Amino acid sequence: MSLKPDYLENRICLNVLANSVENAKKCYEAAEGYAVLGVLSKNYDSDEAAIEDMKKYAAATNNALSVGLGAGDPNQSAMVSRISNVLQPQHVNQVFTGVATSRAFLGQDETVINGLVSPTGKVGYVNIATGPLSSQAPVAVVPIETAIKLLQDMGGSSIKYFPMNGLAHKEEYIAVAEACAKYDFYLEPTGGIDLDNIEEIVQIALDAGVKKIIPHVYSSIIDKDTGDTKVEVVKTLLQLMKKCLNK
Repeated sequence: MSLKPDYLENRICLNVLANSVENAKKCYEAAEGYAVLGVLSKNYDSDEAAIEDMKKYAAATNNALSVGLGAGDPNQSAMVSRISNVLQPQHVNQVFTGVATSRAFLGQDETVINGLVSPTGKVGYVNIATGPLSSQAPVAVVPIETAIKLLQDMGGSSIKYFPMNGLAHKEEYIAVAEACAKYDFYLEPTGGIDLDNIEEIVQIALDAGVKKIIPHVYSSIIDKDTGDTKVEVVKTLLQLMKKCLNK
């Protein structure tokens, strides 16, 4: 399986949750390969169970596996690093303080690792205290530029900006996008993204000049009865992404 993230040939890649191997395969095909499929470590009782199951997702999607925390749960940070070491996925979700550990465990620089930072209510600043212990302490508010440089020091690939609550932090998000463009860093907007706001969210990043954008579209496109991500909606999202790129 390929470690090289082929989906990054495009400026935009979707990140959607997969409820089963079959759901992952269908979503991957619906996105024409421009997607990574999120599987949450929090759903497993042990590393062994996660590894055994996630291998099936990787095999079905040309390794377009995104190892997830589970609603940004910092307590999953160590488990994500451990299982990623074995799985060697194309994409890893991490809290800010877990990025260096994941990169060291992976032992290569091709896998995309994001680092979670949160809005602060202050334009140009983010909270980096998103780890298991630091998230329980007072917020650590730093300039977005500093956060990016710290993540680069640790081997990170992108900012995971969460929770965005859609466009509730629009001005802050614009500043984050501009900083990512300036420092050649990827951007992963996350939280409250749906069919109504994804175009604007993606367009802001494109207009800022961000090199790679990976929007996470989760709960808004999940079938509440089956738990599956809706394949037809993934197709719609892909068309919206193409529309943005062609503007």
